[in-house]
Amino acid sequence: MTCKFNNTCTIFNKNLTLFDELSLEQQKLIEANKVTVTYKKGETICKQGAFASHIMHIKKGLAKVYLEGDASNLILKIAPSNSLIGMPAIYEGNNTFIYSVTTYTESTVDLIDMKVFKDLLQENAKFAFRTLNIMNENIIQIYGRFFCLSNKQLHGRIADILMCLKDRVYKKNKFEFSFSRSELAELTNMSTESVIRVMKNFKDDGLIHQENKTLQILNPDMLNKISSLG
Repeated sequence: MTCKFNNTCTIFNKNLTLFDELSLEQQKLIEANKVTVTYKKGETICKQGAFASHIMHIKKGLAKVYLEGDASNLILKIAPSNSLIGMPAIYEGNNTFIYSVTTYTESTVDLIDMKVFKDLLQENAKFAFRTLNIMNENIIQIYGRFFCLSNKQLHGRIADILMCLKDRVYKKNKFEFSFSRSELAELTNMSTESVIRVMKNFKDDGLIHQENKTLQILNPDMLNKISSLG
């Protein structure tokens, strides 16, 4: 069976156009009600269950969005540059973060006052519509990710993540690979040993080349096929 869900690690984010829908005065209001914070690798941007006082815009960096469990975590998606965090907290009846977010790399994040963001949603229909589109894209992406984790075999999961990093995060064949083996195992819901074995298979088959912290996709067509077949 060919899988329709590929590149499921994050939504396709060319450039964030959400704030382009704001008037000049509204953009100034955002600027006056935000702070910019730089987080080091491994720092927590927001904590599941904590009060959501801000919407967060990752200006530069890479982070994981995940649900915390007693025994393990479930990663919902990767959040690259130009991602928005905390969107589920804008609906009435919820004022807490439903997930945690931790950085993979040093990341620069704008923290935008939640009340100001909500007020702009009520004032600006185009801004609200664009926000709704982003939220729907995230829902579809998470559906695809759950399908990938529950239906794809080990090689298919790794291929899916590698192609997603190539196409949606770094947007090039050769990129800095910011993930440890244990982080990649957590991302694919696999054991570290299985990740090491599959990555070695891909190297031996000439699909990828990895040197130090740089990874190059050598045969994207075959990786796409492996991801699609699961």
